[in-house]
Amino acid sequence: MNTPLRIGLTGGIGSGKSTVARMLAELGADVIDADAIARAVTAAGGAAIEPIRAAFGPAFIDASGALDRARMRALAFSDPQAKARLEAIVHPLVRAEIDRRVAASAADTVVLDLPLLVESDAWRQRCDRVWVVDCEPETQITRVMARSGWPRAQVEAVLAQQASRAQRLAAADVVIANGTGTDLSTLRERVRQAWARRRMPLS
Repeated sequence: MNTPLRIGLTGGIGSGKSTVARMLAELGADVIDADAIARAVTAAGGAAIEPIRAAFGPAFIDASGALDRARMRALAFSDPQAKARLEAIVHPLVRAEIDRRVAASAADTVVLDLPLLVESDAWRQRCDRVWVVDCEPETQITRVMARSGWPRAQVEAVLAQQASRAQRLAAADVVIANGTGTDLSTLRERVRQAWARRRMPLS
């Protein structure tokens, strides 16, 4: 039975984590995206919809039968208990699907794209290695504002709810630098080098 190396990939909003995940897929990794699974279970007909309706009420389900993301995002930012209730519904479903996909994978290496890896021991336990895509917080803010059109205060609010840069770096086995001035070719080479060394013993 194949037992793939499980790399947990994480990084704050605007760090370039999704770009690194695509590069790893090109190198042969089986990339499992936790956010994509979370979107699937909160889409119309998804396994989380009825528990969310029961916990939060029908106002949080949109006309299509999916989670009303904007309404829930606003509530979760303002009410930590509501955020915890939502995560208690969604995260076990996501973890179960990740476990199923890892068990079914025929790849040598599985990359678990986990935005909340550092924030949750349940995610960390599923990883043989933790890779962190790192950049300066100011660079994160600039990138997200340019990409999403969000005001600075909104980006800063998201950053405040995520693990800090120091917390992510403390958890990292491998750091992939993607700060100011890093172009795609440089980033790709850093990813390629990390990939080539992925099974070397951790020092």
